[in-house]
Amino acid sequence: MASKAFSLSSFALILLIFISLHCNTALANSKNHKKSSSSAFDFLKHLQGCHKGDKVKQVHDLKNYLQHFGYLTYQNKSLGSNDDEFDDELESAIKTYQLNYNLKTTGTLDSETVSQMMVPRCGVADIINRTTRMESGKKRHHHNSTSKFHTVSHYAFFPGNPKWSANKYHLRYGFLPRTRVEAMEAVGRAFRTWEANTHFSFERVEDYRSGDITVGFHSGNHGDGAAFDGNGGVLAHAFAPEDGRFHYDGDENWSVGGRQGSFDLETVAVHEIGHLLGLGHSSVKAAIMYPSIASGLTKGLHSDDIQGIRALYNL
Repeated sequence: MASKAFSLSSFALILLIFISLHCNTALANSKNHKKSSSSAFDFLKHLQGCHKGDKVKQVHDLKNYLQHFGYLTYQNKSLGSNDDEFDDELESAIKTYQLNYNLKTTGTLDSETVSQMMVPRCGVADIINRTTRMESGKKRHHHNSTSKFHTVSHYAFFPGNPKWSANKYHLRYGFLPRTRVEAMEAVGRAFRTWEANTHFSFERVEDYRSGDITVGFHSGNHGDGAAFDGNGGVLAHAFAPEDGRFHYDGDENWSVGGRQGSFDLETVAVHEIGHLLGLGHSSVKAAIMYPSIASGLTKGLHSDDIQGIRALYNL
């Protein structure tokens, strides 16, 4: 009888554990579905068609977006949740954005501009301290005797052209605790890509504290002054030399290789390592240093990226 009672209680315990696991799995799937159904940049859809003189709810979010990426700077003014006026400064900022992304410089939030702004992107600003922009590193030369210019590159550097010192060409990198193995492998391949096209060599170390570069995943506000915004907005960011920090947004859907609905770990790593070495953003869409990338896509180095890194280090 005792044996039968033990069997029944054991069965009840197993059933309870199964139900609990099933509920937790369902909850996780529900969270993932919810996370993938919205994006940090979704507010932009509701602002399409806005132009100077309008006063529309959430224009202040647009101003914050452009301020974050370096296009908008208000002197002696802080943005508030009621600052929804489409003013002269906002129109000018949008024109600069459109110029950088090879769009028609209308100054209005037309459909093409909204579509571009909604693409997930790197968190590093396109314009930093009003001293650089995506095309600041371009080289130009005259066409014969005319006054027309021919652009031969569109790479850019950080303000002041920071770079690793001449004796720091062998850089060690390590991963923060709990970094996934597939991410480590993808980042390793990304470092090898840059190694093959520069004078740098890279070595992985087990203790990230002994490295020149640290790589890891974070969510929300993680203490570096550049909080992540959840799913579908900023994918990652890195800092100029010789800071050495590279952070993925842990709330994104990551994958190895191109897969619809997720972002390729290696492609994003190649981009962020470009920042670690001193490159800013490029206006060449095919370049790895182009600021945005849609889900499911993979990219590698472009001639513009290679020209930029070689110009920065006089290679």
